[in-house]
Amino acid sequence: MSQTSNMTDYDKTYEEFKWEVPEYFNFAGEMIDKWAQDPEKLAMWWVDDDGTEIKKTFLDLSKASKKLANLLTSRGVKKGDVVMVILPRNIEWWETFTACIRMGALLAPGTTQLTGKDLEYRANTSEAVCIITNNEIAAKFDEVADKCTTVKNKIVITEPRDGWLFYTDEVDKASDEFETAKTRSDDNCLVYFTSGTVGLPKMALHTHSYGFAHQVTGRFWLDLKPEDMHWNISDTGWAKAAWSSYFGPWNCGAAQFIHYTDRFDPKKTLNLLSKYPVTVMCGAPTIYRMLVLEDLSQYKFPTLRHCVGAGEPLNPEIIDVWKKATGCTIRDGYGQTETVILAGSFPCLEPRFGSMGKRTPGFDLQVIDEDGNVLPPNTEGDIAVRVKPNRPVGLFKEYWKEPDRTASVYRGDWYLTGDRAYVDEDGYFWFVGRSDDVILTSGYRIGPFEVESALLEHPAVAESAVVSSPDETRGEVVKAFIILTPGYTGSDELLKEIQDHVKKVTAPYKYPRKIEFCETLPKTISGKIRRVELRNNEWSKK
Repeated sequence: MSQTSNMTDYDKTYEEFKWEVPEYFNFAGEMIDKWAQDPEKLAMWWVDDDGTEIKKTFLDLSKASKKLANLLTSRGVKKGDVVMVILPRNIEWWETFTACIRMGALLAPGTTQLTGKDLEYRANTSEAVCIITNNEIAAKFDEVADKCTTVKNKIVITEPRDGWLFYTDEVDKASDEFETAKTRSDDNCLVYFTSGTVGLPKMALHTHSYGFAHQVTGRFWLDLKPEDMHWNISDTGWAKAAWSSYFGPWNCGAAQFIHYTDRFDPKKTLNLLSKYPVTVMCGAPTIYRMLVLEDLSQYKFPTLRHCVGAGEPLNPEIIDVWKKATGCTIRDGYGQTETVILAGSFPCLEPRFGSMGKRTPGFDLQVIDEDGNVLPPNTEGDIAVRVKPNRPVGLFKEYWKEPDRTASVYRGDWYLTGDRAYVDEDGYFWFVGRSDDVILTSGYRIGPFEVESALLEHPAVAESAVVSSPDETRGEVVKAFIILTPGYTGSDELLKEIQDHVKKVTAPYKYPRKIEFCETLPKTISGKIRRVELRNNEWSKK
């Protein structure tokens, strides 16, 4: 399917691009309602594994979000209040996002893999006043609800639950007339919990201009237009969903294809791509790695024209196999929970496999040294965004309530992404690795501290260090080096027991897929574990 790209001349677009952010901006009022002026315009095509199909127009979404905004307002939720939304790919996730933005409430999304302990931490740290979730998560929240004193409203979807408002009944009763809040572009809009190497997850706070800034994600990287149908295969709890399941496509008026399922099935995914008019697809590298293991010659891709991957560099072999089968080159993109797209292999660029592409229009992205100097080509350094004299739009406001943490990611005129790379002579960025120890596996960010804390709660674990370890399917996985408590002996049974323990204590995706029992751990003079040494050993075996 050929069509002209939104960006045809990279250098010209980069040179001429200027941010023009209005003083007041509300994505629900400005974008959702704009597309809703055409009552037939499709916003989403939702399917599940049982063959149920639901189509929603932008007008449907606009009305549903106004009803929910009225319900929340009637329950005392005000502009600036935090609403936790923990839902899988239910239509209510998109309605809640739109309603909260519309009324100026602050969204705090999270993955459905969170434990009760995680929910308690998030509710109390953000001082959330409301939670909207499903029955499964509601059961976990009920176990800790008495410790979450700020949460005054609990709303459950799909089926009623004692002590909770039932979403369908309450929203149906509400009016679909609601005056969208007059939100300033710099008013708080969205907060994402993101893992670091030290301490518990921090809160990356975004303003309403974040939704506006994702026009570069939608237009330039996803290359979307109003006639497109976009499928982002991503968990709703992660910032990638804000990028590619909400702001990116709907800035452009593209419809979204949404597959509701509780597991990723490569065969099912390929069948859906063959059956439905999906034109643009976005997935983590893990997704593509699993898809190319199937016999792609058995499938047709009649409408697919553009594919992107993000989260980690994708192996050239995978890109090659996918291109032969679909005609589409998987184009990489680089950004963070704290940002919109910072660099990408934009459709008008000649792709260089393994490269993150070139910097996004509107961002002065560079590789710098310890003193904040821009490094010459092919020299490894820190990836950084210039924030002075002009701060780019789409960069997070701060780590909420943690000024010291916020200050730690700036160096002079630069915001440090925490990643390392080099730039070649032609301006292509090449990712080297994280300058901290955060593990990226299957598109998830996992801080070693969280896993180590969970491990220490097991009586057999005296001390542990958690690092990334190479894995063919996932790119990298969590590996734990464990010193056992006296009286315990390493065995396959104990290994499995420890893994199961971590799954229960923290979110299941964080458990160590590899465990090595050891006598000692490398440490600095001050007693800090040298994770870097362990990690380097792991990767040198590759």
